[in-house]
Amino acid sequence: MSGPGGERLRVALVGLGWAGRRIWLPRLSEHEKYEVAAVVDPDPAARAEAGAPLALASVEDLDPGAVDLAVVAVPNHLHSAVAARLLARGVPVFLEKPVCLSVAEADRLAAAEREGGAVLLAGSAARYRADVRALLGFADELGPIRHVDLAWVRAHGVPGAGGWFVRREHAGGGALLDLGWHLLDTVGPLLGPVVFEQVVGTVSADFVNNDSRRARWRETDAEPAGAGRGDVEDTARGFLVTDGGVSVSLRTSWASHEARDITAITVEGGAGTAVLRCTFGFSTNRQKASTLTRTWHGRTKPVPVPEEPVGVEYSRQLDELPGLLADPAQRGAAIAQAREMISAIERLYDSARSAGRTPDTVGATVEATVGAGAGAVVGAGHGG
Repeated sequence: MSGPGGERLRVALVGLGWAGRRIWLPRLSEHEKYEVAAVVDPDPAARAEAGAPLALASVEDLDPGAVDLAVVAVPNHLHSAVAARLLARGVPVFLEKPVCLSVAEADRLAAAEREGGAVLLAGSAARYRADVRALLGFADELGPIRHVDLAWVRAHGVPGAGGWFVRREHAGGGALLDLGWHLLDTVGPLLGPVVFEQVVGTVSADFVNNDSRRARWRETDAEPAGAGRGDVEDTARGFLVTDGGVSVSLRTSWASHEARDITAITVEGGAGTAVLRCTFGFSTNRQKASTLTRTWHGRTKPVPVPEEPVGVEYSRQLDELPGLLADPAQRGAAIAQAREMISAIERLYDSARSAGRTPDTVGATVEATVGAGAGAVVGAGHGG
């Protein structure tokens, strides 16, 4: 897909918070396939600083005929509402994670996509990393996969302490929803569509209101009036079992007692084990380089991993978006995958609450619409 006459795609960037300003605006502005035709944000100063040809306060003021794509990077609680309004008016949407905060929101997005005839594509940075792709490239050679261990543990990385990101009513959840979305998004390419028959989880909040544990690589957006203390979890642990007997363990931590921020993916198969150690995201307190190893019959050998700049996975998503927009098979795929992912996350939060391992406030915005015994699917869908 391209703009009229085959020229660059005309993009409206909706949301000029940290992600909009630091991730998407510079990459869209520099990319040969895109033209930033408009920005949308209620803050006049943010709109003026963006320097776009058209600056609007609301998506209601956006002419659907003036853009080919909306990149939506608003606070979590607005993701589905803003995307649904755009989709219903026929504007294709690329939506930052988390796509939705509940199964009900996913269903509303699906209805809007059908109503407007436009497609929603989802942000999926992890799949576009060279090290993750290297792991996925030989996963089939590990034989039948028996267990996947997913962990993203920061030493200090609570985002925007006191701001919307740690407020349940605006974020929907804490580290599980934030970091866990990225990690769970790697399950589909590894296992294909699966049904989680068993889900158990626990959460804790030892660091979320400790200023010394704030993320040091990003500035904090303006704190909303009366924000007060954070009320989401900074750590979540979960264990999931598929209907085929494959187990998946999950740990997400915004802060910990570790020295470095580390992301680790371990895949155990009948013919070998693979371990990827790296650091997702933009943290400056990161592992110096990604390492990937393969172990079988008592021997461990390194697997070459290309070096790449921090954050290049976001540019790589933009490289592939035009092709995805033009592919009819993408219609409904991202929303269906997001629906099943948020179902699993809901069940992890529900497990933690029902076991009395967290205050009722933590994760309560995420609607517990699927019972602890119901199936949840994480598919190998396509998307950004």
